[in-house]
Amino acid sequence: MIGYVTLGTNDLQRGAKFYDQLLAEIGAKRFMEEETFIAWAVDPDKPGLAITKPFNGDSATTGNGVMVALAVENPQQVDALYAKAIELGATDEGPSGPRGQGFYAGYFRDLDGNKLNFFCMT
Repeated sequence: MIGYVTLGTNDLQRGAKFYDQLLAEIGAKRFMEEETFIAWAVDPDKPGLAITKPFNGDSATTGNGVMVALAVENPQQVDALYAKAIELGATDEGPSGPRGQGFYAGYFRDLDGNKLNFFCMT
C-alpha cells in the first residue's frame, strides 16, 4: 500500500550523504533525483524513502509521533543498521532489541531529527 515516505530536510546534500551510506547497507540506491528531492529504493517497484526540502520554502521540522519503519530480514540486520545509523551521526531513540513478542527493532533520529526504525518480525 505505501509507495514511498518523504522526510523533510534543511540540508539536502548532508541528508543524501547520510542515506546513501545507510540505505546502501540494504541494497537501496537512488532512483529519483531532482534539485530539491532524492528518493531511494531497493527496487523502483517497491516502497521507497525520500528526503526533500519543503515545497513551501519553510524550514523542515519533525513531527512528534511521526516515524518511518524500514523492514529488514533479521535481528542481525536490525543491529547492524541501527549501529550504522548511529555511526553516521544519528541519535538514539531506543537501541536495537526485542520489543514485545515477535518484534525486533532499533530506533533513531536522522540528522534532521526525523524518527525512523529498522525492524523485523521474529
